Amino acid sequence: MTTVSFDKSDAKDLITYKLRNIQREISTILDKWSESSIDSFLERSQLGKIEESENDAIDLKQLLHEQRKLQQMLKKL
Repeated sequence: MTTVSFDKSDAKDLITYKLRNIQREISTILDKWSESSIDSFLERSQLGKIEESENDAIDLKQLLHEQRKLQQMLKKL
């Protein structure tokens, strides 16, 4: 594994940028299905109330996981 050093403020900027992009992707998924709540979308998808939404639900769960991971990294800085 290679270690790269750079300024703490640059790291914060990069993480913040990635978090904004994740939020944009989340909004795009919710807009596509006319949903305003992540929890509601995931529940309705899981129950089969939204046909063919499985892939977006999986993507959304992965985005949420990545978002939490980045938020933790940001707190550590």
